[in-house]
Amino acid sequence: MSVRLVFKDDRLKTNLSKILVASLLGVGVSLGCVHAADQATGTSIDQTVQEVFKSAKDAVVKIEAVDESGQFGHLCGTGFFVDPNGTIYTSYSVGGQSSDIVVSYGEKKYPATRLIGDPRSGIAILKIEAQTPFIPVSKTGDVTVATPVMAIGYPSDLALTPSFGIVGGMDWNYMRHPLVVTHIRANVSVQPGEGGAPMLNLKGEAVGIVIASINYGSGCYALPIEAAEKVRMDYVRFGEIRPGWVGIHINFDDPAANSTDAPVVKVSDLLEDTPAAKCGLKKGDILLQIGDKKIAAPQDVLNASFFLTAGEEVPVTVMRDNKKLTFPIQPMLRPDVPRELPYLNFTTLPLKMQP
Repeated sequence: MSVRLVFKDDRLKTNLSKILVASLLGVGVSLGCVHAADQATGTSIDQTVQEVFKSAKDAVVKIEAVDESGQFGHLCGTGFFVDPNGTIYTSYSVGGQSSDIVVSYGEKKYPATRLIGDPRSGIAILKIEAQTPFIPVSKTGDVTVATPVMAIGYPSDLALTPSFGIVGGMDWNYMRHPLVVTHIRANVSVQPGEGGAPMLNLKGEAVGIVIASINYGSGCYALPIEAAEKVRMDYVRFGEIRPGWVGIHINFDDPAANSTDAPVVKVSDLLEDTPAAKCGLKKGDILLQIGDKKIAAPQDVLNASFFLTAGEEVPVTVMRDNKKLTFPIQPMLRPDVPRELPYLNFTTLPLKMQP
């Protein structure tokens, strides 16, 4: 029998392999050796987590602000630098609509400017005038169920605090409310004040932003970092968020789309005078691909739609009458939704969650 373990961290791979090989052979291996290997593995994990915390902690900041709605009064949250020029990611509940935003970085406090507040994604982007350390963002988005992750934040009036756990799921809805993009559900404990904290992999890269606590704080939802980067790149390129809308409706409860055999996702309706209708798509078309994202389930359409940019043409491939057709489509800004409200691609509201 041959066993192959694949881990991103070579130290974890080496130590865990020792344990598994010893237990499978069971010949000439004492319990003491297995125990020693187990201790080595625990030490390796402990060292890795501590190294990630040490490398990232200086780029994590405490954020305080005044709630303009008057509902909460004084707001406290967490954020983290994503470039050396003082750009900060945080949650919308902390920095999206607040005023008098102050960032504690090192021994100093800095006034912060809000660049973007996006209720659709649940994040805000702030900036202070300083040269800063920063947390690199994951370029692969390689997060799956059971991926080990950690969050670093400022719970209430306590010191900077790390929390460690694993990804429990990649969810596209919560209590039957579709989310605007698949979220990372992590078994990581978060407390009030940790909204906006970075979620990190064991390479020390940001894979998400904590935007909501769930299960009484025993777990959390994080917006994937690639979704946050879409928001930030819109701001860099256009000075505003440019979510694209095409006017496609799909039926999330369609048995064909939820089949375990060969699921198909059909266009259930097209709104008149929209990019989808103008480009030649028809009701009943089976969606195969939107841009570079393949469509195999309804949630894939949600994810693909989130990354559309108004005014930028994208190819949409469908199956119609057993023929594969590709249509160029130019998403637009949805005209009937105020810019300050969550931006809808479909008929359902995204769930609003606050830490």
